[in-house]
Amino acid sequence: MTLLRGEVHYLLTIKKNSKNLRNNNQIVFISPSCIFFVHQPSLQFISQLQIPLLQTRRAPQPYPKHCCTFNKDHSMAFRKTILNDLLLYEKLGGYYFGNLGRFYATKVDLRKLRPMILKRIEKRSRLYPVRGMIPVANEVLLARNVLIKGVSTLLNSLPLMACKFCPEIYIGEQGHLIPTCWGYKHRAKNRVHEWVKGGLNDIIVPVETFHLQNMFQSVIRHNQRFDFDRIPAVVELCWQAGADPHDENLNSCSWNLEATNGIVDGTESLSPNDLALIAKKTLEAWETLRSGMEKLLLVYPVKVCKYCSEVHVGPSGHKARLCGVFKYESWKGDHFWTKANLDNLVPPKIVWRRRPHDPPVLVNEGRDFYGRVPAVLDLCMKAGAIAPAKYNIMMKVQGLSGPVNYKILQGH
Repeated sequence: MTLLRGEVHYLLTIKKNSKNLRNNNQIVFISPSCIFFVHQPSLQFISQLQIPLLQTRRAPQPYPKHCCTFNKDHSMAFRKTILNDLLLYEKLGGYYFGNLGRFYATKVDLRKLRPMILKRIEKRSRLYPVRGMIPVANEVLLARNVLIKGVSTLLNSLPLMACKFCPEIYIGEQGHLIPTCWGYKHRAKNRVHEWVKGGLNDIIVPVETFHLQNMFQSVIRHNQRFDFDRIPAVVELCWQAGADPHDENLNSCSWNLEATNGIVDGTESLSPNDLALIAKKTLEAWETLRSGMEKLLLVYPVKVCKYCSEVHVGPSGHKARLCGVFKYESWKGDHFWTKANLDNLVPPKIVWRRRPHDPPVLVNEGRDFYGRVPAVLDLCMKAGAIAPAKYNIMMKVQGLSGPVNYKILQGH
């Protein structure tokens, strides 16, 4: 038996001793807000139940079988709850049935409330942008420019490998042999990666969103999705936070990472000391970018889809039906918006990191012993930068390189 959509549902099987029932057995589902009838009986029969009703409607569609099902323990607890409720129902003379909680009923006309709601939204929009967060937004844009230029410079001197069929990347001349590839269109699982040369977008993942003139403007409809530009979510949030979009210093780097293409002139003849200095500044820009975005997310509302990576900067998401465009995605149609976090806007892109005592090519047997760090951090460390102490746990600096053969140790 599958659970129906709702909060707490009770199940009753009404037997054929009732005169008003058409069939031998009919099922009634009772929730905290209403009663659902699989076969709707007459109103006379509903009044005989002596239960306060707000509305009567058809039973909703059940969830798929794999979502939520009753096992034996749930069934016994469910029967015990119904039995206790029925006994209490008889004790109180038919005026109580189960722990139904509060009934919500209102006589307020929503048409009269609409102008008041719109006025409140308009007043709320006057509070933004917050003046105290404008320097933070400017700092984030400057750090983003330094980060893009620094990573592009380092990629001209350090090799980057990317999988042909999945987002996995590895910083080194050869890729690892850990089988974590899911194949083309998720048609496989635990395959060895097929490595090709990577680029800037493989490290700094582009996350785009619709550009809004005002954060509290009307919701974007599906037929309006081509009327709005798509820009990086970090840039959109900073502009909504008060950064000047026409300032050349803040927007010296292109919005689109594809336009940069990882090409920076004059980086072929850089010395190791110069690379180490660039790596240090790049790592500082990465930390500044993430810390600044974390502060902005505490003040400004940003939404992300629960089933895909779509991001929207604003109090409510858009209505463009772009979710589930890929076959492997479970949800199709409108986005299911939830609150976004830092990793949704600035993905860290975690990669395997090879330590000095690890084998030249990482193998699957030691995957539990290898470290995993953000790709920007690994790139800067291989160029000569020093990692902050907070990443020591992720890097497993002093950890083993693989499983230890205890029999050999005991023999020695």
